[in-house]
Amino acid sequence: MSQTQEPNDDELVPTQTDGYKVGQSRTVAELAALDKEDESLQRWKQSLGIGASAGSGGAKKVVLRTLFLSSPTLAKPIVIDLTQPPVELAKLKKEPITIKEGVEYSVGITFVVENEIISGLKYLQVVKRSGIRVDKTEAMLGSYGPQATPYEKIFASEESPSGMLARSGSYVVRSRVIDDDDQVWLDFEWGFKLGKEW
Repeated sequence: MSQTQEPNDDELVPTQTDGYKVGQSRTVAELAALDKEDESLQRWKQSLGIGASAGSGGAKKVVLRTLFLSSPTLAKPIVIDLTQPPVELAKLKKEPITIKEGVEYSVGITFVVENEIISGLKYLQVVKRSGIRVDKTEAMLGSYGPQATPYEKIFASEESPSGMLARSGSYVVRSRVIDDDDQVWLDFEWGFKLGKEW
């Protein structure tokens, strides 16, 4: 009897820190109204994007713009446009990008936060080959206030595998961005293969 392997969501659940409790959720307008008489605190809040005019445009939202790979051995980063339609994103699993074997590279993302503060944003990534997990990354992005300019976060660099065995076949990556409220802002699969050159 053959079994088909379903995607395992447990692999993309962020680890919990003992003793950590998600704080009380407040809107940007509520935070802006706190301690109005403290002028220096108000200036500090403005520098964070927490002002009287901020946060009045609706529900909190994270808009993921790009996922990119950079390396000192790469002339310019490889960029995946995350704003394209889901049908186009789905093609990235079947049309893998090429990563040069045995080099240092980093993965990063750019995103915009709209309307309200996002707390505890995390990036999770699981890499599989032939259905078997070969790597998992979990990175804390942090908490961000709304702003029109995209934020950019680059994760710790890694070394790509090398050798003939590593080059034979392709890898499937599932990337997810989630916040403290367990709201999933990104969840998609893409593929890569290893080559002697980029």
